[in-house]
Amino acid sequence: MRALRETQEEFAAALLGGGARGFDARLQVYRNNVFVSLSQALADVYPVLVRLVGRDYFDQAARRFVREHPSRSGNLHEFGRELAGFLGRLPEAASLPYLPDVAALEWAWHEAFHAAEAPALDAARLAALPESALGGLRLRLHPAARLVASRYPVLAIWEANRDGAPAEAEISLDADPDWLLVTRRELERAIERVTPGEHALLAALASGAPLAEACEAAAAAAPGIDLEAAMARFVAERTITDFY
Repeated sequence: MRALRETQEEFAAALLGGGARGFDARLQVYRNNVFVSLSQALADVYPVLVRLVGRDYFDQAARRFVREHPSRSGNLHEFGRELAGFLGRLPEAASLPYLPDVAALEWAWHEAFHAAEAPALDAARLAALPESALGGLRLRLHPAARLVASRYPVLAIWEANRDGAPAEAEISLDADPDWLLVTRRELERAIERVTPGEHALLAALASGAPLAEACEAAAAAAPGIDLEAAMARFVAERTITDFY
């Protein structure tokens, strides 16, 4: 008797077009619905990509993506995370080298919407710590905080291709790189440009590095950065919300 897991794996393979004995013909009627619904889910998360490449090409790429990265969660909000990396491997997308970074920005925007809320950092608890303990602190970013870095002006590309954007603007791909913080304050999502040093600081903190190491990373990326001012701003804006 075949194990339940084996049957489930063959069922999933057949549903995604891989073919499996006894399933393929009977599931043909449902397979298209699976691809259509998952492609639409991707389009809902990545509307700027749809506008940049056109719906027909997006749907073709989405079908390939679904086969390589099928949804593995009951929560459809988690589906599509790998699209930026997937686009970076598509030879036919090489003529639009900024697409993976645009996808990364759209996914960050999506995750910021669905992330949990967090209270402001307890300044009194922080002030009570001895100065000798500060360098070893690990700081938590707001659950909605996401960082995106790109050699291309992805924020301008994203803004110019959103629904309701004004007439097409001239965007030079040779413009300055973007260092971006995507977050949510109360119920409003926001994208702001940060400096390379600030980006390095937040990235190090997000990775779990202690404060001293994060400050070193920031200084290496931007010698002369005013770390005290940067930290004060990120605490005030609730980008940093806790420590341990």
